[in-house]
Order: sequence, then structure tokens, then C-alpha cells
Amino acid sequence: MTTHADTSTPVRAPQGAADRFMRRLLRISGTGKQVVGDAHRAFRTSLVVSAVRCLVTYLVVPIAVPLISFAGVFAAPIGIVLCVVAVVNGIHSVRRFWSADHKMKWLYTWFMAFVFLVLAVALYADINRLIG
Repeated sequence: MTTHADTSTPVRAPQGAADRFMRRLLRISGTGKQVVGDAHRAFRTSLVVSAVRCLVTYLVVPIAVPLISFAGVFAAPIGIVLCVVAVVNGIHSVRRFWSADHKMKWLYTWFMAFVFLVLAVALYADINRLIG
């Protein structure tokens, strides 16, 4: 993003085909711009939810299961709910980065793709634990 020397009006940098594809995929119009701070706030929220899910799934539940025998019954549903919340927040934060036209939007998009992959594996494991 650059500005003209004679005005303070922002000028959008030319976008490639990949940028246009991501904007269509995320349903982001090219006209509106959101504040970069909103994108960072959404990013932090997404990471906090993901961290809470990991703490509950991999720390609290394994410690609590031996102490409370029925805790295992609640582990999978809690993990599933937290995975879904993390995915929704992740998509929301990716949309915010793209709406803000953040300079690190592609790096963040690939990072979140990896996080979504990890969440998919965790969701699969929780569903198997619930069924089996």
C-alpha cells in the first residue's frame, strides 16, 4: 500500500491472481478496509482459543482423568467444541487480515492453514474417542 505524494489518499497496490482468488474465497470486497488493529485482535483471539483447547485436551484432561474417573466422558465433547470455536475464530482472523490488506496476510494465511490441519487431526481424534 502506497500513498500519493500530493495527497494522503491510500492507493491499493496491484493484486495478483492469487490475491484476487483469496479475496473471492473469503468473500472480501475490494472497496472496504478494516483497521489493522482489528486483524491483530482477531489473530490473538484465535490463538488464545486454540491454546485453551490444547491446554484442556493435553494437560487438564490427562491430569484430571485419573483423579475423576468420569472426566474422560467430557474430554471429547469439550475438545470438539473448542476445535470448532478455534476454526471459526481462525477464519474470522484470516478475513480480518485480508480485509485490512495486511502486509503479512499471506504468511498468516499459511500459518492458519497449518493450524487448521492440526485442528482437523485433533477433531478427528476427538470424534473417534467419542464414537469408540
